[in-house]
Amino acid sequence: MIRLVPDHSARIQRSEKVPFTFDGVALMGCADENLAAALMQAGVLHLRNAPGDGAPRGAFCMMALCQECVVFVDGQSVESCRLTVSPGLVVKSRR
Repeated sequence: MIRLVPDHSARIQRSEKVPFTFDGVALMGCADENLAAALMQAGVLHLRNAPGDGAPRGAFCMMALCQECVVFVDGQSVESCRLTVSPGLVVKSRR
C-alpha cells in the first residue's frame, strides 16, 4: 500500500484511563473522550433498539444529528457522542 501522508499515529497522546459502567459492566475509557467512541473502542455497538422493528441501533453520525447513539445517563436521554467520559459515569442502554 502506498502511503501519501506520513503515519503520525504513534505520536497521539491519550489522556488517562478512567472507569465507567455501561449496563452494569465495568469499562475503561480515556478521560474526556467522546462516550460513543469509548463504547465503540470497548466493543459496545448496540446502544438501543429501533422503535419500529426492534433492530439494534448504535452510533452513526458522531455529531449529534441522527440521535442513533442515545443512552440514559442520570435518568435522562443523551446522545453519547455529545458526552465525554468521566470517572464513575453510569450509562444505560435504551434497549
